[in-house]
Amino acid sequence: MPKRFPQNWLAHVVLLLGVAILAFPVYMAVVGSTHDAATIGRGRMPLTPGPYAAYNYAQAWAYGTGERVSGTPVRIMMLNSFLMAITIAIGKIAVSILAAYAVVFFRFPLRMFFFWLIFITLMLPLEVRIIPSYKVISDFGLINTFAGLTIPLMVSATGTLLFRQVFLTIPKELLDAAKIDGAGPMRCLWSIILPLGRPSIAALFVILFVYGWNQYLWPLLITTERNMDTVVIGIVKMLGTSESLMDWNLVMATTVMAMAVPIFIVILLQRWLVKGLVETEK
Repeated sequence: MPKRFPQNWLAHVVLLLGVAILAFPVYMAVVGSTHDAATIGRGRMPLTPGPYAAYNYAQAWAYGTGERVSGTPVRIMMLNSFLMAITIAIGKIAVSILAAYAVVFFRFPLRMFFFWLIFITLMLPLEVRIIPSYKVISDFGLINTFAGLTIPLMVSATGTLLFRQVFLTIPKELLDAAKIDGAGPMRCLWSIILPLGRPSIAALFVILFVYGWNQYLWPLLITTERNMDTVVIGIVKMLGTSESLMDWNLVMATTVMAMAVPIFIVILLQRWLVKGLVETEK
């Protein structure tokens, strides 16, 4: 008889219990999206799926409105969220790579001063500087635009610090050899630095995509038109003020679709995410 099961059964029970507790709200959201509003409104929502899944998802995707809820179609909100998340992730990675590349491989006056200046910005998240950020975006006329929605969220001291640590592990002899062969700074970055830092780039992309997808405060402040709503803002607007006057089935269907994209990205890049985090720790 193998002895592994008796030794580890308690750990497996605790893990399964934890997974069940975390997954139960998600399961209830999925089940709720398959019933009609009257069934949920009675306060006795079944624990098994209902027959209205296709209607609820089609209604939320195409119209976003029900008997008591008037919202933006989910397809528009998800497109806005996707464009926002992908732009923030790519923009942050590009800015962070260039900043870390300059700090690690170039010698210029006040180099460490600028590095510590970037480091200090960790203490100034967007929530702290939100009023001056809004003033700047307003003065440039970027309210209700994707530029205003994404540019203030593109600068990341965390990403710069991550890539700095990765670049410090790259032997400088590689770049010296490339320079002897006639490669310029951008050629060295593209052909040597980026391929070696690919796992870290992929890991940071996953984290930043989820970060951009879940943004709430800045989109709520910078957008006033319905066609600019992100999916997180759309769900909050659908909730309204009175829980009794709500199409919970559409809210649940919208919530499930909002969760699907980040989950798909994490599953798709899971191998690179783990590899990037492990190599960064080394």
